[in-house]
Amino acid sequence: MNAPSTPAQSGSPAGLQPKSSGFAAEFKDAVTLRAFGLVLGALLVQLAFVVSYVGAFHSPTPHRIPVAVAAPQQASAKIVAQLDALDGDPVEATAAPSAEAARQWVLTRKADVAFLFDPTGTQDTLLVASAGGPSVSQTATQIAQKIEAAQKRQITVTDIRSPNPGDGRGMTSFYLVLGWVIGGYLTATIMGMAAGARPANRQRTLIRLAVLVLYAVASGIAGSVVVGPVFDALGGHFWALSGIGTLVVLASAATALALQTLLGLAGTGVVILLFVVLGNPSSGGVYPAPLLPSFWSAIGQALPPGAGTTLVRNTVYFSGHAVTAAVWVLGAYAVGGAVLAWAASWRNEKRRLDAPTPEAGPPPQASPAV
Repeated sequence: MNAPSTPAQSGSPAGLQPKSSGFAAEFKDAVTLRAFGLVLGALLVQLAFVVSYVGAFHSPTPHRIPVAVAAPQQASAKIVAQLDALDGDPVEATAAPSAEAARQWVLTRKADVAFLFDPTGTQDTLLVASAGGPSVSQTATQIAQKIEAAQKRQITVTDIRSPNPGDGRGMTSFYLVLGWVIGGYLTATIMGMAAGARPANRQRTLIRLAVLVLYAVASGIAGSVVVGPVFDALGGHFWALSGIGTLVVLASAATALALQTLLGLAGTGVVILLFVVLGNPSSGGVYPAPLLPSFWSAIGQALPPGAGTTLVRNTVYFSGHAVTAAVWVLGAYAVGGAVLAWAASWRNEKRRLDAPTPEAGPPPQASPAV
């Protein structure tokens, strides 16, 4: 009869028994260098988020608000000089040829407000367009009231373009674009995560771009439905907003796809940095550019959230005036992102093909027969 097997015989050979894993071993296995790097990156993005938003919004201060001045020729130059000489440069005044011209400057976004001087009395008029940003209108009103009180004059404020009743404080444009931007880069990220962080080849990149175009069209139409027929916040511009939404989503998605293809996981962090950390507070949605610190004011219209917000607002409320730059910016992100994504996938594909393959060793020898 065979002898009963011992533990050493029935399991692994003696001396090769698996070692029990304690807390220290589990900790070492869980806290890898890669995991530490990811957590550190998340912390840095979080701090950047706080710094950017607090830095942009903690103390809104007027700086060079464009003001059109309508007054008789003998008074116009003096008023412009007085406004431009205010401490801190809160406004940038320009003489308009007439009161009607000053009004048109506001409606075509050449100026944010218009000051109409009455040479025959002491009652002047300030024209504002709160649909372009209520905070700017309120700030300009406060500045005008202070100046007029010092001159023993009175000011009447007239809002010549206010937000729609369903638009509240004129923030719908910003929230709409914010949703489009987030949807664009999240969709591109999910597509990358579903089959690896980097497309395998150029053909797969083209397929993903085609899918993103279809998603952008659907997203643009869906957003227009929400702000139009559903809530009547930005009604009357359904197809225009659908086209804008398609462009915004495509700009966001193509840029995200390009950065993720080029940089891998780090590309997602760069996307969040550009579109969320920097793009949202500088977009002009909460405080327009004249109330933002110089850094955020300078970059706002060069990023999709700012360009998209301006494009929606000016299309809905100002008959499409002053939107050319925004269209070019969004188009550059969409086309540039698509081209960069294709080029990056071609580079990755070429690197894989050029990578040396391990040399094959000698064929295994057959064991001699016993």
